[in-house]
Amino acid sequence: MGLTARIRTRDGWAVSHAVVTVTDMTGGQVLRVEADEEGAVRDPEPLAPGAYTVIVTAVGYAPAASSAIVTASGRAEVGTVTLARQGGTELPPPGPWTIDPVHSSVGAVAQHLGISSVHGRFTDFAGTIEIAPDDVTKSRVEAVIRAASIDTGNAMRDGHLKSADFLDVDVHPEITYRSTGIAVAGADRWTVHGELAMHGVVRPVDLDLAYLGTGADPWGGTRAAFRATTELRRDDFAMNYNQVVQAGIAAIGTTLKVELDIQAVQGESLPPQA
Repeated sequence: MGLTARIRTRDGWAVSHAVVTVTDMTGGQVLRVEADEEGAVRDPEPLAPGAYTVIVTAVGYAPAASSAIVTASGRAEVGTVTLARQGGTELPPPGPWTIDPVHSSVGAVAQHLGISSVHGRFTDFAGTIEIAPDDVTKSRVEAVIRAASIDTGNAMRDGHLKSADFLDVDVHPEITYRSTGIAVAGADRWTVHGELAMHGVVRPVDLDLAYLGTGADPWGGTRAAFRATTELRRDDFAMNYNQVVQAGIAAIGTTLKVELDIQAVQGESLPPQA
């Protein structure tokens, strides 16, 4: 066996589309090989003894270079090469991910009487995330929320929010979000550009996204965690109802702060859970 290497992200995931190039001391290329689905490189041809430079590249990652000394055995054991995302931001392994509504939350906060906040959440929602393999900015997310699942902890208030004054759930039963692009917003932040359809109105809405990491779960799956926030104006979605109390103070604020805490399971569907 000649060259062997393992290509991984900082989270320990395989980089299956990595390319390893070996050059000699004159800069001439002597070997070029692609990693397999497990991020492993195994080239059977022995290399001539001497000093070499090993360069590992992959779309969306910063290149990594190291030196290797090949002895009379003809083997170059590079070991594990860790690639960092361009811009320093990591994302989960590519492929489909399914949002787990049991371990996720979709919440919103509105001002009440100008002095306090009302917290609400939607309890019925689903969604998918597709991490693009070569260019993470082409990743996609789609989600659908049942508008009637709004819960603020007060039945009378919830009934009003479901009425034609606000969500009008009988006419517009679903709230949907579909991404249109993703951009790096900082060392550990992303901006998801997308379109939100609510109350019969479609508007562009950006999400400030943080990727919190991945890990194994007790049911044999792999999970990724995200947190996202945005701010919406009710009148952008034709929800103009308000009651003005004394001194011109609105009973309900015109803006909503949306807070999303999401767990997604790797794969196209959710596995059975204990």
